[in-house]
Amino acid sequence: MKFYMTPGSCSTGIHILLEEIGLIFEAYIVNLVKGDHLKSDYLAINPHGTIPTLLLDDGVALTDFVSIARWLAENYPKRRLLPQDDAARDEALKWMNFCVGRIHGDGFRRIFTPERYAETSLDIEAIKSEGREIVMNALATADRHLIGKDYIAGDFSIADAALFYVEFWADKTDMQLPENCRAHYARMKTRPSVRQVLAEEGYRV
Repeated sequence: MKFYMTPGSCSTGIHILLEEIGLIFEAYIVNLVKGDHLKSDYLAINPHGTIPTLLLDDGVALTDFVSIARWLAENYPKRRLLPQDDAARDEALKWMNFCVGRIHGDGFRRIFTPERYAETSLDIEAIKSEGREIVMNALATADRHLIGKDYIAGDFSIADAALFYVEFWADKTDMQLPENCRAHYARMKTRPSVRQVLAEEGYRV
């Protein structure tokens, strides 16, 4: 398999899942700043120009966090990346979608690419501020859910990889993680897979 990634991005969460499973894959760095995601050779693999992309052995390309994470969980069930209990499984999927859709899609996208939402240059700071508010409110929601829990759905799951990467972003953009999210973030950083991924992507563990 071929994994197209950008260090420190949402692809870090998928990178963690790949290491949790112990898969052998070829990693390709997509430099977003230089516009690698818009080059014809990459668009031929992922027409959306997004990351991450996981190109499977049969040539099928999975081109978003949710589809890749779910494919990994369902195709490597022995790694228990999704709970076997139906209620816990639904909980994990719900929170993964919340992290990717609400915290990342609605919140951090406004912080990282405010120009996508701005009508004038004067709107940029207001949009960033709106993004930070969305992120902090959403993290507060996740924080309440984490009360008394080590991981979102009981044991480690694909939802925790999604929550980790948005916690990582919050940490790197000087946002104060709420208490239970902070404990979750610290707990995640003790996992061997997370430590390995952060080191490989150039971050101090």
